[in-house]
Amino acid sequence: MTRAAYITRLGPPGEIRWGELPDPVSGPADVLVRTEAVAANHVDTFVRSGRYRTPTPFPFVIGRDLAGEVVGAGPGFSPGDRVWCASMGHGGRQGSFAELVAVPAERLYRLPEGVGAVEAVGVLHPAATAFLALFRHGGLRLGETVYVGGGAGNVGDALVRMASAAGARVIASASEQDADRCRAAGAAVVIDYRDPSLTARVREAAPDGIDVHVDTSGRPDLEAAVGLLAHGGRIVLLAGVAVRAELPVGPLYMRDGRLLGFAISNASAADLAGAASVINTMLAAGALPCRVTDVLALADAAEAHRRLEAGQVRGRLVLRP
Repeated sequence: MTRAAYITRLGPPGEIRWGELPDPVSGPADVLVRTEAVAANHVDTFVRSGRYRTPTPFPFVIGRDLAGEVVGAGPGFSPGDRVWCASMGHGGRQGSFAELVAVPAERLYRLPEGVGAVEAVGVLHPAATAFLALFRHGGLRLGETVYVGGGAGNVGDALVRMASAAGARVIASASEQDADRCRAAGAAVVIDYRDPSLTARVREAAPDGIDVHVDTSGRPDLEAAVGLLAHGGRIVLLAGVAVRAELPVGPLYMRDGRLLGFAISNASAADLAGAASVINTMLAAGALPCRVTDVLALADAAEAHRRLEAGQVRGRLVLRP
């Protein structure tokens, strides 16, 4: 038996149970991993509540991310390998919030030498999201200008770091107290997101327009975003589950602009492997620091979900068995 945080029906955080379940059965394409650390994501709360519909075979172990050690040989992996994954708990796959997890080998990656489980697991989901937003969907190219709304958040920080490392000029919005953090991550210009002239200041900082526009706030202003685009610019939507926004269609197509939305949960194994390669390179170089708010026991998964839904988490919540 293995201990896990799981649900037997969809609902509020109180539905999360902590207890014993049968050890996961790993198939020929799976690798058995002993968990060292997991991270709590907002999308985990969407799945648990039923807000984001995906197959959840009950009892259903919650959670997406994990870092740990291989305990059973599988395709390409051997016992003792330290590894990570950021795509469990979706599409019928059981989640990561358990002492033992059977991970599809195609979704498992080696953890760079010297990188700790806690420091890694906190950044995996935001960094993978940022990579896909910029490169898979945004088509970012060297020398382009990127706008990052919420540049000091978990995903925002990864966006700034990855875009600047790729040779883009980054304009970010953030609170005044986080401006230095954004600059340290690589932003060339940082503007207070509460500034009533935010759009005008972004336009002033990028007179030729924004090539890739990514707003992590979950409250996209498409009127403003389209108005900021360069010719051929792209707006990438990655947050705002319940948002209904008006789209200025005429200005968008007159600019040859594009509006692209994606949910990382839908990313293919090939897309995630591309993200993992870049993430591992940056982790090994210490270029993806993680802001861990708190480290809880895995048994406290329900409390982690309560904090996320109450908006009490600034940074990342990591849990350990």
